[in-house]
Amino acid sequence: MPDIAKQKKQQEYQKYEKKVTPTHSLIRNMCKAFVVGGVICVVGQVILNWCGSRGLDKELAGSWCSLLLVLLSVLLTGLGIYPKLAKFGGAGTLVPITGFANSVAAPAIEYKKEGQVFGIGCKIFTIAGPVILYGLFTSWVLGLFYWVLKAVGVV
Repeated sequence: MPDIAKQKKQQEYQKYEKKVTPTHSLIRNMCKAFVVGGVICVVGQVILNWCGSRGLDKELAGSWCSLLLVLLSVLLTGLGIYPKLAKFGGAGTLVPITGFANSVAAPAIEYKKEGQVFGIGCKIFTIAGPVILYGLFTSWVLGLFYWVLKAVGVV
């Protein structure tokens, strides 16, 4: 008898789980990510073109574009707009520079109530820290590899 009750309870739970679990469409999510990421890239291109039309050379225009994209990302994160955009666009908001700026700003905003040192100072790189660490480590390994190849005479 206990097995029947257990099976019935498990079936009820499975019905409940199926009812409350959201369904996702991979194609729809990919399209949203494509559109959101594309819009972010178009904004960057508009900034780049605008800076170029003001007489800035390509390198300086690129620097201003990066700076303004980071500024916009941090402002939108602070206003609570970027998280909503990320919820809608998913991976499309991970366009490298804006996604990285958001990953630094979001924990700082979230933990500011815990103070400058134990809140912002300790938590600001919670998300971005591993990216920085593994980016630096990978660049070191690749630099070492290049150095060895150069010393051997391959490069």
